[in-house]
Amino acid sequence: MLPEMDAPTLGTQVFLLFLLAMPVACIAWTVTHEEVFREPREYCVRRSRAATGFWERKCFYLFTCEYCFSHWVAVGLLVVTRFTLIYPDWRGYVVSGFSLVWVANFYMSLYGRLRVDIKEERLEIEMDEIRLRRMHAQPATPVALKPRE
Repeated sequence: MLPEMDAPTLGTQVFLLFLLAMPVACIAWTVTHEEVFREPREYCVRRSRAATGFWERKCFYLFTCEYCFSHWVAVGLLVVTRFTLIYPDWRGYVVSGFSLVWVANFYMSLYGRLRVDIKEERLEIEMDEIRLRRMHAQPATPVALKPRE
């Protein structure tokens, strides 16, 4: 039997919130954006667009939207960790659930912005390399000097 532990301080709870939001963001981003889940995601996109029923459309859309999916990942994490925020009862689960989603989506926004910046830098480097190759591949054409009058 485990000994009874005191309730964590608010500072510890906030630290855990920012820590637990990382796997929520990681899982939600990976499922909704990364290549490893491309085929299931494309299937869900097709099904969500072709579905005639409201619930079927929303259930398949869930796996294509990182914000939507992060709610379910957060719920799963709360079930596993039993993490509560501020209140030790059901209200703590509600507060921690929405807080986890908010922080996780903040992380995903930062990550998405970082990826865009990295991609832009890579494209700029590729364009510079192409320009350099073209300059070195073409011989310099001599400039004809005009005679002085």
